[in-house]
Amino acid sequence: MRFHRTAALTAATASALALAAAGATTAGAAPGGHPGPRPAGVQLEALDRGLVAASTDAGVFLSWRLLGTEVTGHTATGVAGADFAVYRDGVRVATVTDSTNYLDADGSAASSYQVAPIARVDNGQGVGSSRKVEGAKSAAVTPWASGSLDIPLNKPADDVTPVGEAYSYSANDASVADLDGDGTYEIVVKWDPSNSKDVSQRGYTGHQILDAYELDGTQLWRIDLGVNIRAGAHYTQFPVYDLDGDGAAELMVKTAPGTSVTPYHDGVAGETRYVTLPADDVAAGVTNADDYRLSAAGYYEHVVAMFKGWSTRPEVVSGQWPATLEQAFGIAPQYSYPLSDADARALTDYFMDVYALQRSVNNKLHEFAGFVVDGPEYLTVFEGATGRELQTVDYKPGRTDDGLLWGDYAMARIEPANRVDRFLSGVAYLDGKHPSAVFARGYYTRTTVIAYDWDGTRLHERWYVDSGWTPMTNPFNDSPHGRDGTDPEYGTITTQGYHSISAADVDGDGRQEIVYGSATLDDDGSLLYSSFDTLPPGSAAPGTEARLGHGDAMHVTDILPDRPGLEIFNVHEGATGAPFGTSLRDAATGETLQGVYSGRDTGRGMIGDVRPDVPGIEMWSSMPGGTEASGLLDSDWNILSAATPGTNQSVRWAGDGTTQVLNGSGTQTPTIDDWATGAQTVLTGTLANNGTKGNASLVADILGDWREEVLLRTADSSALRLYLSTDVTSHKLYTLMHDPQYRAEVARQQTVYNQPSYPGFYLASDTDWSTVPIPVLDLPGRGRN
Repeated sequence: MRFHRTAALTAATASALALAAAGATTAGAAPGGHPGPRPAGVQLEALDRGLVAASTDAGVFLSWRLLGTEVTGHTATGVAGADFAVYRDGVRVATVTDSTNYLDADGSAASSYQVAPIARVDNGQGVGSSRKVEGAKSAAVTPWASGSLDIPLNKPADDVTPVGEAYSYSANDASVADLDGDGTYEIVVKWDPSNSKDVSQRGYTGHQILDAYELDGTQLWRIDLGVNIRAGAHYTQFPVYDLDGDGAAELMVKTAPGTSVTPYHDGVAGETRYVTLPADDVAAGVTNADDYRLSAAGYYEHVVAMFKGWSTRPEVVSGQWPATLEQAFGIAPQYSYPLSDADARALTDYFMDVYALQRSVNNKLHEFAGFVVDGPEYLTVFEGATGRELQTVDYKPGRTDDGLLWGDYAMARIEPANRVDRFLSGVAYLDGKHPSAVFARGYYTRTTVIAYDWDGTRLHERWYVDSGWTPMTNPFNDSPHGRDGTDPEYGTITTQGYHSISAADVDGDGRQEIVYGSATLDDDGSLLYSSFDTLPPGSAAPGTEARLGHGDAMHVTDILPDRPGLEIFNVHEGATGAPFGTSLRDAATGETLQGVYSGRDTGRGMIGDVRPDVPGIEMWSSMPGGTEASGLLDSDWNILSAATPGTNQSVRWAGDGTTQVLNGSGTQTPTIDDWATGAQTVLTGTLANNGTKGNASLVADILGDWREEVLLRTADSSALRLYLSTDVTSHKLYTLMHDPQYRAEVARQQTVYNQPSYPGFYLASDTDWSTVPIPVLDLPGRGRN
């Protein structure tokens, strides 16, 4: 294990910050926002002012962005930087210095608002001489009727599966990015069919569909991933980000033959085009009309073919696996190898009708249908503004098989196409300056992660991590979880991955690492650490070293303000085979700072400043009642109360810097709840996503000041509803989207089990504002208002 000490964050020079505050053009930015020579800043979006107004009982609430380039220092209640003039109907009505929000008691629904930055600039007459200069006004806005905005959606039509099962669509996860380079965010939303499946569930699904919309509901494009991409949380991960620094974002997503793009112009669909098939696939006869989904009968034939080729498999020839299927199933020898077609069918019948059901009554392999276990797999880059395909490459790594090598047949639950089809994605600043796209496949057994750079024309592989296959002595009866892969460096990362990843500068070197659950990859793709600890009394093997292992919830930020660096709060589902049910780790070294054994799957966990009377950020999980560390924990791991807030998703909603929690799942009406005050915001007419997970489509700093907005689908999915906090704050902070960790976290929030987004610094009600880093940024196309 390698250990790194977290270094202190550095600030830019005062002269550079003063220049930024004055709104000067970024060095190296060519006209139109096209990239020229790059300054030494982190590439982030050149956002406009993000002004929003909402009618309230007390007047009109206004909220807008302070840009990271406008920060010049710190105050007792926030950061210092540009002040703002507030205009109502063209008349200046206020000057705001302590925040970026304002409550206009005299405003009305008919009022029109603008804000303008006021920066102090050197007048060239010596030390201490300066003058205030008002910049350009923002675009004018009129108030929303309430604290929410409906963004109309074009709901896909209902359809039926090949076996005649009807399905409909609902809006699911979403992401935001500046798709067209105009300084405002657009939304990419994933449509889930009502029959979407977990990877372990049998049956056909409808198509997975991605749409892009302006905030007024104008549709930009639709990507239909087609019949060869199954629908469900684990399959389609879609980072949306400006990867090449031209000021406009791209979308990257796994595709297949049959994936198509339809552009929209003024609400009218244009010509639908399929993604380009690689030349070698075209030569092999692949077409966009191919359907690789397996019927139940097709899966039966698939197994027959697998059994017929058993004796020539490399794992069998080498002696790693049983020489015969009879040996694998534990029955007397009956057949000669290579198997004839008749003998392969006899063994298939035995496998499906006897052996599988002996392993588990849930192994209903004759019902195995709707899965895609062969055929080409691609990764495609799409242009954000138009949806136009920019490049399609083979997906790396390919599946190799239907999951046999991945351990999908080895456990008591035989689940073909399960572990092989677990995908993750995100964005990370691996060089400290420019974003890379990160994709992962597998995390229980074989574990792979790949990082790509996009230059505007072509993808370039930055690095590739592969644990190697998890060795099995019998692929039909083994326990491959928690076992090292064959790679000498990366073998220990198996079973350490989560249903999410994070990008964070854990070692303080200015470059982001990939926090891969209970392991972390350094910025160059090398293994920084893989966390193990000692199994305690009462566990499966007391006194032995074991992985901290897989879990469903992970949170990475500065949780302990009095301790240098970042921390990671995890829950673990390894039960008696895991050292802890809940743990708090040093993000730089993977060392466990606090950890409590549970002996059972600890399914969910959350962090947040929900008790402003207690220093630090609180932590809580679904540890069973009566267990040590079950309840609401302070930063020293003391139990503050047995009762805990919810664990669905957190929201920075209040003006005092505390954390609120989004509650409600299934058919429940979501609410935003404040644990300390009991205050509740009811999000009437909306629904959360992903079953018991109860996630919003997105929680992010989309508009206005540094607080987060909540994006939820309406109950009928006719719109996404964007909720704005109208709680007045006296804290001044740049938009969280200009913190590199937070922005990368928002880009990965769409992946599998949505986790909250966190900045790379301590942010709570007791923040010492002098410790908040001043961003050093490169904003392609800067100068917007």
